[in-house]
Amino acid sequence: MGDHSYASHIPKFGLAGLLVTLGIIYGDIGTSPLYVMKAIVGDRPISEELILGGMSCIFWTLTLQTTLKYIVLTLRADNKGEGGIFALYALVRRTKVKWLLFPAIIGGAALLGDGIITPAISVSSAIEGLKSNYPEIETIPIILGILFLLFAIQQFGTTFIGRFFGPVMFIWFFMLTVLGLAQVSQNMEVFKALSPHYAIQLLTAYPEGFWLLGAVFLCTTGAEALYSDLGHCGKTNIQASWIFVKTALVINYLGQSAWLLAREGQMLDGKNPFYEIMPEWFFLIGFSIATIATVVASQALISGSFTLINEAIRLNLWPKVKIAYPTIMKGQLYIPSINWLLFIGCAGVVLYFKESGAMEAAYGMTIIVGMLMTSTLLVYYMGMKRYRTPLIYGFIIVYLTVESAFLIANIEKIPEGGFISLIIAAVIALVMWVWYDARKIRNSYVEFVHLKDYLELLCELKKDLSVPKYATHLVFLTSANDEEQVESKIIYSILQKQPKRADIYWFLHVDVVDEPYRMEYKVKEIVNDAVIRVDFLLGFRVAPRINVMFRKIVQDLVKAQEVDIVSRYESLNKNQIIGDFRFIVLEKFLSNENDLPFYEKIVLDLYFLLKDVSLSEEKAFGLDTSSVHVEKVPLIIAPTRDIHLKRIP
Repeated sequence: MGDHSYASHIPKFGLAGLLVTLGIIYGDIGTSPLYVMKAIVGDRPISEELILGGMSCIFWTLTLQTTLKYIVLTLRADNKGEGGIFALYALVRRTKVKWLLFPAIIGGAALLGDGIITPAISVSSAIEGLKSNYPEIETIPIILGILFLLFAIQQFGTTFIGRFFGPVMFIWFFMLTVLGLAQVSQNMEVFKALSPHYAIQLLTAYPEGFWLLGAVFLCTTGAEALYSDLGHCGKTNIQASWIFVKTALVINYLGQSAWLLAREGQMLDGKNPFYEIMPEWFFLIGFSIATIATVVASQALISGSFTLINEAIRLNLWPKVKIAYPTIMKGQLYIPSINWLLFIGCAGVVLYFKESGAMEAAYGMTIIVGMLMTSTLLVYYMGMKRYRTPLIYGFIIVYLTVESAFLIANIEKIPEGGFISLIIAAVIALVMWVWYDARKIRNSYVEFVHLKDYLELLCELKKDLSVPKYATHLVFLTSANDEEQVESKIIYSILQKQPKRADIYWFLHVDVVDEPYRMEYKVKEIVNDAVIRVDFLLGFRVAPRINVMFRKIVQDLVKAQEVDIVSRYESLNKNQIIGDFRFIVLEKFLSNENDLPFYEKIVLDLYFLLKDVSLSEEKAFGLDTSSVHVEKVPLIIAPTRDIHLKRIP
C-alpha cells in the first residue's frame, strides 16, 4: 500500500498516452508562434541581424530552458511520479533547510498568476488574427465567450479534455510544420540562424538587443506548467512527444523568419507573421485551428493550477476548499472556486489590456520568477541526490546567467503592465504565507497533555452509569504528533465541558507525508477496549476522506478480532447491532482575551478571515455531517494582563 501504489495512476507509454500528453500540456508552449516573432520585431524595421538573431535566441532558449532544464533535468525530480514546484518542495524539505519554503511559495504563486494571464493572451492572439481580413470586427466579446466555455468544461476532468484536445494539438503541430516548411523551402539560408553566433551578435551589437530577451522569453513560457502536469501524463510520454513538438515549433519559427527576411527594410505595421505565412485560401481553416489550439494552451495552466492548489492545501499553504474528482484516475481533480477565480482574473486582464500586444508586458515576468524558484529548489535536490559537484556548479552558473538575463530583460515590462502579474502573484503568495505562518503561531500555543495522566479517569467515566452515555464510540481528531499526547482542550471537552461517557474513545491523527499517494495507517490500543489511537499517513495528493477511511480501518480491526464494535446497550447487544460512532471536531476561534504582538495579531486576523471563507473542518476532513458535533473553542494565545478589580462594600 506504500511506495508501489503511485505507479498505477501514471499513463502508460504508447500512442494513446502521447496523444493525451499533446492535449494536456503542450498548449501553452505550442501556441507561442502566434505572438513571439511579432513581439520581437515590434515596430522596428525588419533587418537580417534582428531576424536571424531573434531566431537564434528562440532556438537556444528552447534548447537550454525547455529541453535541457525541464525535459532532461527537472523531470527527473519526480516525487513518486508527480511533478510541480510543491512536489519538488516536498522532496527537498527533507534536507531540513527551512528557508526553502520561500522559493516554493513564490514559485507556486508565480505559476498561479501565470494561469490568469496565459488564457487571456493566447486566446486574444488567435482571435485578433481575424482583424487582418475583417478589420471592423469586435474581438473582445468573442474572446470572453471562448474563455467562459473553456472554464465551464473544466468540471469534466483532464482525461475528457485530453482525449478531445490531443487530436486537435496533433493537427496544430502538423500545420505548424507544413506552414514553416513552405516558407523555409524558399530560403534555406535561414537555417544558419541555429548557430549561437547570431544570438550573441543580437544581444551584444544590436541597439537594445539585450532587452529583446523579454520578447524571446515568451517562446518557453509553458515549460513550468509542463513539469506541473508530470503526474497527469508520465515522464516517458512527455520526453518522447517533446521531440515532435520542438521540431514543429522550430520549423514554424524558421518559416516566419524566412518570410520576414524577404521583407527586409519594411515594417510589420500590425501584421502578424504567423498569419501572413498562410496561403489566402487556408486563412479561415488556419484561424479556426489556431483558436482551438489556444483554448488548449490555457488548459495546461488551468489543470496545473488545480494540482498546485490541491498540493498547497495538503502542505498547509492554502485554505481548505471544495475539491471534486471528475474521473476515477488519480491526479484528476477540479476545484470550482479556483476555476471561477481564474476566469474572473482572465476576463479582467482582457478588459484591462484590450489587445494581446499590450498583454505581452504582463506576460513573462511571473514565469521567469517561477523558473528561478524551481532552479533554486532543483539545486538542493541535485545535492540531496548526490549529483557530481561539477554538474551542480555547471547548472548554477548556466541557469543563474540565463534566467537572470531573462529576469532583467523582463523588468523593463513592469511599468507597461508587468505590475499586474506581480500584484496577482504577490496576493497569492501573501495568502499562502498567512495560512502557513498563522497555523504555526497558533500551534505553538496549543497546550498538549500526557494521555496516561487521564487514562484512569477515562476508564472510570466509562463505567460511571450516573453519567448519561454520549456515544458508544467517541472519535476526536487530534493534531498531536506524539502518540502519548492529546490537546488539553480534548480532555476538557470529555471531562468538564459536558462529561462525555463512551465505551471506546478514539483519537485520530492525520500526518501528511512527502510521498504523493501514500495511504497507510497505524493503530495503537492504549487501553484494551477503551482507548485507541489511529495515525493516518497520507500523501500530499491524497484527499483526507477520514470518514470513509476510518470505516475501512474499523472493518479491518473487527475482522482481525482486535476490537468489538457491537453496541453495549443490552437490547441492541443481543441482536448484534453495531454501536453508534460520534465525531467531535474542536473549531478554534480567536478569543477577545488576547494581548498579541502587532505582527501576530495581523497574521491571525487575516488567517481567521480566510478561514471564514474556506471549508469547515468537518467538510475538509470528509466527515459525515450527521454524526459530527462541532465545539467552538476559544484560542487564547497571549492572555491580557491581570485586571485589578476592587471590591467595595
